[in-house]
Amino acid sequence: MAKFDFSAINPIKMADWQIAEAAESHMTRITELAEKWGILQEELMPYEHYIGKVDFAALLKRLDKRPNGKYIVVTAITPTPLGEGKSTTTMGLVDGLSALGKNSSGAIRQPSSGPTFNIKGSAAGGGLAQCIPLTPFSLGLTGDINNVTNAHNLAMVALTSRLQHESINTDEFLAKRNLKRLDIDPRNVQIRWVIDFCAQALRDTVIGLGNNMDGFMMRSGFDISVSSEIMAILAIFKDLKDMRERMGKIIVAYDKRGNPVTTRDLEVDGAMTAWMMRAANPNLMQTIEGRPVMVHAGPFANIAIGQSSIIADRVALKLSDYHVTESGFGADIGFEKFLNIKTHLSGLTPNCAVVVVTVRALKMHGGGPKVIPGKPLDEAYTQSNPALVEKGLENLLAHLETVRKSGIKPVVCINHFHTDSKEETDIIRSAAESAGARAAVSQHWLKGGAGATELAEAVVDACKEEAPFKFLYSDNLSLRQRIEIIAKEVYGADGVSYTTEAQEKAEKLEKDPVAGHMYTCMVKTHLSLSHDPTLKGRPRGWILPIRDILTYAGAGFIVPVAGDIKLMPGTSSNPAFRRIDIDTETGKVKGLF
Repeated sequence: MAKFDFSAINPIKMADWQIAEAAESHMTRITELAEKWGILQEELMPYEHYIGKVDFAALLKRLDKRPNGKYIVVTAITPTPLGEGKSTTTMGLVDGLSALGKNSSGAIRQPSSGPTFNIKGSAAGGGLAQCIPLTPFSLGLTGDINNVTNAHNLAMVALTSRLQHESINTDEFLAKRNLKRLDIDPRNVQIRWVIDFCAQALRDTVIGLGNNMDGFMMRSGFDISVSSEIMAILAIFKDLKDMRERMGKIIVAYDKRGNPVTTRDLEVDGAMTAWMMRAANPNLMQTIEGRPVMVHAGPFANIAIGQSSIIADRVALKLSDYHVTESGFGADIGFEKFLNIKTHLSGLTPNCAVVVVTVRALKMHGGGPKVIPGKPLDEAYTQSNPALVEKGLENLLAHLETVRKSGIKPVVCINHFHTDSKEETDIIRSAAESAGARAAVSQHWLKGGAGATELAEAVVDACKEEAPFKFLYSDNLSLRQRIEIIAKEVYGADGVSYTTEAQEKAEKLEKDPVAGHMYTCMVKTHLSLSHDPTLKGRPRGWILPIRDILTYAGAGFIVPVAGDIKLMPGTSSNPAFRRIDIDTETGKVKGLF
């Protein structure tokens, strides 16, 4: 296939889906991409012409003795509601490293249909720094999220049917069917149904209406699929045995004596794992410039772990000299969980952390007008205003401090928009360097890999340094001690408060020897360092309110929930689905972004 001619593309005048469509006519077939990257034919499971799954178990066994490449994590400052380009930067950096002659790859998460059809878009990147082909990437890919949804809802089917049968049948009837009465408390059910859309109307529901043949009547509801504990397991499992064991530990409810009822108790864990077998293998795609990209798992960082899978990173690190993985949202959320959860579980230590910053976001944190998705940006964001940028620098500095506490020297990527002035980017560069970080202006959105070589050079230099890596807190601390450290050291809070329910759960968990070994996975808004999305910059003089604490025993997470954040987002009044359509002549999808 002829090399893609970038001179014909102008990202300023073209939509992302139009650029992707042009680039897709020059894609490398998945068999050729895999072969060039070092994947054997028997390790590749092609899916159509340009997507494939990789048999991770076979590949990791074959390359067990091969040393890993350099490991780079991409995070960011607190974004505007529009996002600041972490996926775009990840794709651009992969191509920038390739432009320097490095064997590079990337890993990003699969997009949920919730944001794809709502506000945020598909998270494939943008401009000349995208993961392609865009349409299958955005519309279900190889079905991993569908498998997560079905496995999760199968657990709900097992739970609700058991409640029904135990409520209408005698012990003798149950015994004949080899069923032990679990005596589930319908007022203490821990999971709900999931769906991969932002459906606020389903947050709180009543199910089982009708007679006793129509199910057990109880209060229930829906969360978004990517918040499912099964999605968390997909992101962190190490092999199929590990996945199978974790699937049986999921707590679905408690019985009337307060004991946990698990998927193993319901005898549904094996069937749930069967649903996840295909999803266990990571997906292989490519950048616009033909570099390999692993796409696997899709948990949000504000309501879940927010990482691409450990499996995807392990595979790529065996095949690449430089591997770039993305963490969700800002360093207060994505990087904190990468540091204190993912690296613990994977045993992989990053060589470099890239912190993405934009002039636009710093202007917002400096007191700029409200940024509202679906509405035109105020002129303050498209006209040069160095003073406003300078006022917002505190947010960048807070995130740099979080990264530096891990012992890693960060590289600041100034993700350049064509409306940014040199004076504005110079202010950011100066502040970053004064804080002990490398800084680079990157124009990957406009110029692809050629526009990211300055960033790539900074990353290569950073990877040469020995990083005295350390975790934020020690394993022997109690749950509330961990929460307080995260609140104070990462978010900048003065302390932590608990509702009565959260306090009682914390006390109970701290007495549980099993829970003491679980990881702390915070749920918090991504739009502020605090729990309050309206507080921009670097909020001071505030207390982090914990309103609930969830237990994900299969994933091994204790999940404190801060503020009013919900596990089911809502769809906006001007959602993206209004602009997505197909060309009836070609069958191609248009309007994705």
